[in-house]
Amino acid sequence: MAFSALRTSTQPSSRRHPLVATAMVLPLAALLVVVFGGWEAVVTQASSVGVMLGR
Repeated sequence: MAFSALRTSTQPSSRRHPLVATAMVLPLAALLVVVFGGWEAVVTQASSVGVMLGR
């Protein structure tokens, strides 16, 4: 049990900020949309979610 107190870490144990995670994912998502031509599917899904939320 004493060894757990000696744990050293170079990275903080906190989680990554959501905007940083979004900035990391968006380029890959955009590339996949362009490569697979899925823009229409994204628009359709976003529209469906908007209807469900009452917008």
